[in-house]
Formats: sequence, structure tokens, C-alpha cells
Amino acid sequence: MEIWPAIDIRGGQCVRLRQGDYGRETVYAASPADMAGYWVRLGARRLHLVDLDGAKQGYPANFSSLSAIVEAVGNVPCEVGGGIRTQETLESLLELGVSRLVIGTLALKSPDWFREMCLLYPYRLVLGIDARDGMVATGGWLETSSTPAIDLARQFEELPLAALVYTDIAMDGMMKGPNVRQMAEMQEAVRLPVVASGGVSRLEDVKNLNDAGITACIIGRALYEETINLQDAMKFEE
Repeated sequence: MEIWPAIDIRGGQCVRLRQGDYGRETVYAASPADMAGYWVRLGARRLHLVDLDGAKQGYPANFSSLSAIVEAVGNVPCEVGGGIRTQETLESLLELGVSRLVIGTLALKSPDWFREMCLLYPYRLVLGIDARDGMVATGGWLETSSTPAIDLARQFEELPLAALVYTDIAMDGMMKGPNVRQMAEMQEAVRLPVVASGGVSRLEDVKNLNDAGITACIIGRALYEETINLQDAMKFEE
């Protein structure tokens, strides 16, 4: 199972939110690029980057930070999410050297556009599904739709997507463990590789996701607060 350390960027700093609440923020580092370099020095083989301002505003707001991270980590693949709502934005981030891009809001609101982008950029896009009580949330988690997460995933599973990042908002940043059952149900429901996000707080959580057949998991707060050692977690990649 792949391990993706998370770097969430807001106001040019490395932060974490609890349950996607912009009013419940913890700042972990002034320089996201320095933090990215730190994880890579510890052995990280890939990074998950989120432009939190971009997710809220609908366009990239931390482009300089993303650029600095890509430059700092060299050939380590980075995936980026947050505020990717146009083809121009998509192209500019790929030209920056980002490995793959996570798109969530427009997959729900503009499915034809999303399908077109998937075909234009095969295996460079990731479907991002953030769920609250099993329903898709959009716009930086500020809006909850009436669309079940599994239904949205099934709409796109035949497209040339790199993966599906599935986030349980209720668990995100809460250090209470992931919703393994919900993640496993998603993996069983679709052909896409599922990347679990939200709530991973102990090494046992990583093991449980691995045992459930999940392709990869994103770890954020647990790494920053040292309840999970990155190198221990990465043993599940072997």
C-alpha cells in the first residue's frame, strides 16, 4: 500500500484543519517546501498537496508554494488538489511538474468537462470524493450535495483516471482512526484504485487499511504530531 504524506497549504503555510473547518486550523510550518523536503529526506516516495485557499476560492491561491515544493523534492511525484476548475489551471500545474491532479467539485458539477479532461490527460487526473455521512461535499467541504459518494465514483470508473482519493470528512484531522468499512466499500464498488484519506492516526490504522485492500492512504496530522512514524508506515509499501 502506498503512503502519501499530506501537506495542506493555507496562506503560504503548512497547516491542518479539523473536519475541513477553516476556523480550526493548526500551523505546523511556515515553509511548505521545507516540510516537503523533510518528508522526502525521511524516505517519502510521493506527496499529497492541498491548496486549501484554492479549494475555498475556486482557483489556485498558493501557486508559489506549490512551485517551491516541486522544485525542492526533485523527482518525487506530487499530486495536487484544491481550486482546479479550468483547463488552464490544470495545464499550468502539470507544466509545473506536478505528477497528478485531484479534481472534486467539477466532477460533480460539470461531469462532461471532467470526462473531457480525463481523456485529454489520461492517468494524470485523480477523482477526489470528499464525503459527509456518505454524501459528496464540494467547494472546500463547505457544501454538501445529495449525491451518494459511491454513485459519483461509478459514473467515472471507466475513465483513464490515476486513482480515486476518498476522504471521510468526519474523520479528517480528528485522530480517531479512519472509516475502514466505508473505504473498503468504496474499493469494492469501483475498479479504480482507492486512496483513503481522513483519520489515520496510528500504525494500526495503516495496517487495517492495507488488510482491507486499499491501494494507498494519505497521512497528515498523525505525522506532524508524531503518533505515526513515516518510516514505520512505509514498511507497508514493501
